[in-house]
Amino acid sequence: MLGKATGAHVHALARLRDPRPVDTTRRRGSIGSQRALGSRIRSAEELDLILTQIVDRLARRLRDGGRVCRTVVLRLRFGDFTKATRSRTLRAPTDRTAVVLTVARGLLDAAQPEIAARGITLIGFSLTQLDRVGNVQPELPIDWGDEARLDTVLDTLRDRYGATSVSRAAQLGRDPGWSSPLLPEHE
Repeated sequence: MLGKATGAHVHALARLRDPRPVDTTRRRGSIGSQRALGSRIRSAEELDLILTQIVDRLARRLRDGGRVCRTVVLRLRFGDFTKATRSRTLRAPTDRTAVVLTVARGLLDAAQPEIAARGITLIGFSLTQLDRVGNVQPELPIDWGDEARLDTVLDTLRDRYGATSVSRAAQLGRDPGWSSPLLPEHE
């Protein structure tokens, strides 16, 4: 049905044999995280809490890898199992938690009427159009504000005392969801 060459290739792939070379020098083009929510109805406050948990982890991964992102992508799966994706591209690349969180909240707020009508079973975010911090030319006026220092201090505390040592007040006593192990970034 597939032809001799394609059939042989598909058969080899099914047996975990792939002759194509693996490129270990190419860096990721995006990072993301998602959380399955089950079929229970979620309030806007619950969704915002889950959103902040995901965005906090993703922004930290950006900084840990010396990366910045340009696009924030929201992925939703509704109660009827249909999916939707919304995205917004930033004017300038960033690794700041507050910037990514503001954009993510805007995307989620815009989707709230659809979520209220159809329910939600999964929420996910991706940060795409990644680049190295050193490759980004600063825009004028350069912001040397406290926000960058705050992210750096929080990252240092979490590195030294554990990921749960410092968190948002809204997340205290709440389930942070599953956190899967991450592969190291390649230089």
